[in-house]
Amino acid sequence: MMTLETPEEKISAAEARFDQLRKRVGLFAGPLFGLFIYLLPLPLDPNAHKMAALMVGTVIFWITEPIPIPVTALLAPMLAILFGLGKAKEVLAGFGHPVLFMFIGSFLIARSMQLHHLDRRFSFALLSLPWVCRSPQRVLATLGTITAFLSMWISNTAATAMIFPIALGILGTLQSNSEKTATPSYATGMMLMISFAASIGGIGTPIGTPPNLIGIGLIGEQLGKKISFFEWMQLGVPLLLVMYLALYFLLATLHRSHAISLSGVTDFIQKQKQGLGPWTLAQKNTLGVFITAISLWVMPGILAVFLGSDSEWVRFYEERMPNDTVAVMAASLLFFLPKDWKKQEFTLSWKEGVEIDWGTILLFGGGIVLGELMFKTGLSKAVGEGLFALLAIESLWGVTALAILMGIVISELSSNTASATMIVPVVI
Repeated sequence: MMTLETPEEKISAAEARFDQLRKRVGLFAGPLFGLFIYLLPLPLDPNAHKMAALMVGTVIFWITEPIPIPVTALLAPMLAILFGLGKAKEVLAGFGHPVLFMFIGSFLIARSMQLHHLDRRFSFALLSLPWVCRSPQRVLATLGTITAFLSMWISNTAATAMIFPIALGILGTLQSNSEKTATPSYATGMMLMISFAASIGGIGTPIGTPPNLIGIGLIGEQLGKKISFFEWMQLGVPLLLVMYLALYFLLATLHRSHAISLSGVTDFIQKQKQGLGPWTLAQKNTLGVFITAISLWVMPGILAVFLGSDSEWVRFYEERMPNDTVAVMAASLLFFLPKDWKKQEFTLSWKEGVEIDWGTILLFGGGIVLGELMFKTGLSKAVGEGLFALLAIESLWGVTALAILMGIVISELSSNTASATMIVPVVI
């Protein structure tokens, strides 16, 4: 007997076929286009020419993903050594970049927050405030605010994954109490709010999303300009607020919540909150480590406000307690602070900690390596000057517009981290 496929199943099958085709094409297109660029007579230094061929192949692999993106980030530096673009010790030094350790520390803290449900406790504490459940718009705004805040400290993907189940529970309650014609549009708006708020929240702090640290690392390495945690937040947080307000008013307008009853939502939130039980020692330890890390990260900026940026104390603090050191030291506390001393169980075990996103860390290391090689070989300068001449850019606004356009186009085709690796050196 023949069974009919649902539209969703047809879409999934079509997507799977396209994904498979994309990977097959990329597996051959990467090396072939790389070879084509190498054989093409370009007005470049020999090493820059080799680097251009390597970057084209790498970008195609990042876009089509015939092999995992982190593996490509590992393979490209090895090929750079093979092509004579640098010695192994120099090329691979990027995998030991200090900023990479800031990733490791912040990922471990985020892992502990997820493991001990600190994220859910924070979310339900805000949602249970009396004024939140008085209107669907306030629920929408609160969920977006929670997502954006979490995304300032953990990855966008993790923040979204944390809040989605909570949002689905609220929507399930609304569906049973509202006119069904009104709920789907509001549900769409809520899902979009969480997704976009996670991306917007990521720009608020250096650790909010990997491209921030790639930019900070390359700017510090190539321009000698050190951007502190506090300095980044001075720019990132106001931008975050403006973008979030624009997002909220757009979604609240496009996905109106007429005829939606909030009866039952308060009970759902209270049940979920009660289900978490009293604060555990592991949650208290994690919160303490989280607050300690944030305090130490912003301390240089606060000291600079009162003592001046040239103060001896500020320079001493920045030299002995840089952001990456703070991240690793704070995260290490999780392996010292016990959650059950009698059983010798600590807030975070290595078995739990090892589950952080090592792929992103490898991608970041590979990105730093490729960015430095683009500078060293002169490729980034050649591409940047070529674009300026072609587009007749003569102002800072022109540079900014070009950077935004490149960021939008390339990040549509590859990951944000890979896009930053390609674009930041060119813009610098």
